[in-house]
Amino acid sequence: MSELKRLLEIMRKLRSPEGCPWDQEQTVETLKPYAVEEVYEVIDAIDRGDLEDHCEELGDLLLQVVFQAQLREEEGAFTFEDVAKSISDKLVRRHPHVFGEVEVADSSEVMVNWNAIKETEKAGKPAEASVLDKVPKHLPALLKAHDLQKQAAKVGFDWPEISPVLDKVVEELGELREALEHGDEEHAREELGDLLFVLANVGRHLGGNAEQMLQDGNRKFQARFREVEKQVHASGRSMSECSLQELDRMWDEVKGDQRRA
Repeated sequence: MSELKRLLEIMRKLRSPEGCPWDQEQTVETLKPYAVEEVYEVIDAIDRGDLEDHCEELGDLLLQVVFQAQLREEEGAFTFEDVAKSISDKLVRRHPHVFGEVEVADSSEVMVNWNAIKETEKAGKPAEASVLDKVPKHLPALLKAHDLQKQAAKVGFDWPEISPVLDKVVEELGELREALEHGDEEHAREELGDLLFVLANVGRHLGGNAEQMLQDGNRKFQARFREVEKQVHASGRSMSECSLQELDRMWDEVKGDQRRA
């Protein structure tokens, strides 16, 4: 707690008239990109298994919470202590099986109770115009598609199994192909968006989300491409000196080796 107190004091000093000009200029609006960036850097550190970096990135993320809370405190809206109290109260309230007398058999019962408590908390609050209003506006597109579909599914707007979702993929791919054959690039871009949206639904039906699956695909591509680069450089050539056929052959060899491994 002493280090947290120190962090809060440092933040107040940075925002004071004797503090840092850059920190003094910031608003909650200007800080939004940094908050998103820090979340992704935390995830990257986890994926790399770098414990030292993970610790550092969590600190950077905590800074964003402290920074925004300081700005709101200066406005007289709320303080960091209010933020901490809010989440502490919520955790206690939503875990009656830990902090109360409720008994649960497993994690599925925990989630049933959690959702029931959430609904109780909403009582008295203005009703949302749409269930989709719960989805944050600034999520990455694939993750947002997943969450939009998830919210729609909660009210029954969903296919019960994956087969018709795959049929929809084929349908959207056909519409994309047709738009391209007619040379209508604007329509093709629209159809590609529809196809990506349906593919996000495929990921949801597989029990995951397309954002994470695409990130996994990105990492797979990077690993294979770098291995191809190594092979090319080992031959004393550059990538641009190789034909596409040569590169494609090396790619297939790397792909086969990694699958066998």
